[in-house]
Amino acid sequence: MRDDGPQNEQDWVGDARNELSGMLKDGMDHPSTKPVLTGAAVGVGAAILLPVLTWPVGLAAGAGYMLYRRIKR
Repeated sequence: MRDDGPQNEQDWVGDARNELSGMLKDGMDHPSTKPVLTGAAVGVGAAILLPVLTWPVGLAAGAGYMLYRRIKR
């Protein structure tokens, strides 16, 4: 179990950096790429249905949420 604190935040940022770097290097072969793209698509779909969201906000929110879930595991 991780402790909550400044060190944990730095670990999370490093994990996110490593995950994104791996996704950029490996492309669709990386295990996180497809779930993050799916989250982005769901976010865009939600933005189309909700008049207060624009599609770029939905895309970023969906992709960010799925990336967070992949890292948090």
